[in-house]
Amino acid sequence: MLLWDETLFKDPEVFELDYVPEHFYHREAQMKSLRFCVRPAIRGARPVNALCMGPPGTGKTTAIIKLFEELEKHTRSVITVHINCQIDGTRYSIFSRIYKKIFGVAPPSSGISFKRLFDKIANELASREVVLIVALDDVSYLFPEKEIDHILYTLLRSHESLPGFRAGVIAAHSEPTMKYILDPRVESVFRPEEIMFPHYKRDEIFAILSRRAQLGFYPGVLSQEVLDVVVDLTAESGGDLRVGIDLLKRAGLEAERRASRSISEDDVRKAFGSSRFLHLEHAIRSLSSDERSLLRIIAEQPDGKAQSGELYSIYHEIAPAGYTKFYEILKRLEALRLVETSFTGLGVKGRSRIIHLRYDPAEVLARIER
Repeated sequence: MLLWDETLFKDPEVFELDYVPEHFYHREAQMKSLRFCVRPAIRGARPVNALCMGPPGTGKTTAIIKLFEELEKHTRSVITVHINCQIDGTRYSIFSRIYKKIFGVAPPSSGISFKRLFDKIANELASREVVLIVALDDVSYLFPEKEIDHILYTLLRSHESLPGFRAGVIAAHSEPTMKYILDPRVESVFRPEEIMFPHYKRDEIFAILSRRAQLGFYPGVLSQEVLDVVVDLTAESGGDLRVGIDLLKRAGLEAERRASRSISEDDVRKAFGSSRFLHLEHAIRSLSSDERSLLRIIAEQPDGKAQSGELYSIYHEIAPAGYTKFYEILKRLEALRLVETSFTGLGVKGRSRIIHLRYDPAEVLARIER
């Protein structure tokens, strides 16, 4: 029996989703491509822009963080800024982050225009002769209201009027393709190198989770047989490595709840009920009240599916918003990978759309009400 003051976790930090491993395996080709893109910046030129694409939990964020660690360790000619677009989703908040990275303090919370903020950033970078590389992680959060166009235009075209300002962008997108259509003025200068991050293969999932278990648990806590179950469940969940890492953590806590010195298969399967909805929980927590309302309406439809016109009629009854507002909210839910849109071939020019949930409606409704 596990005593009340004992634990199975040798290093619990290993199972946190923001943990960056010392050794980053099975993404050598992607890291090589990213290094190629930033190489010009080391020589003082504008880097090649990059677009990292692939499903959640395939190493995009870790790859960018490891790349930035390498740059900051080996050169002073580059300043890197990693932006979580789920947290900072406006042009002003993003450039405030950049300002803080450059000057070490946040800009004034009021009384400073965006132009003045950006001019200070650009002039400082030009005077120091350094190149700015900005990572826009979860870039889909910038698609509503075309915020991404404003941000990319400022970063990638400002050198035309501000000599000496040089910047590049690495965007990370949790889809296999970029459905968003950029403003032509932005598209002409962005033109990224596309770097694909496919699902991890089963043997890769096994190697990564095995290493995490070795670092995070004491010896004897997790058997080979139980680890195989964790790997299988992770693979069945689309290969999202975050599910597997969270599953290890929750299974360990379940074992501790039983005062057991080892994790059982039952612990894993019980914990899986929570881990497999990890993305859903994170996404719903980020929604505004209006966005939650529309998501609830979609979940309440038969099979979580309905035509967009029907949804608007229902939504308009509870929220006096025009179609433009409704459409912006719908695009945000799609960007968060909570819903999908398909065309029926009916309606005007065959563009009638069907909106349907990516998740079981009951699971969505349960989490909206929490």
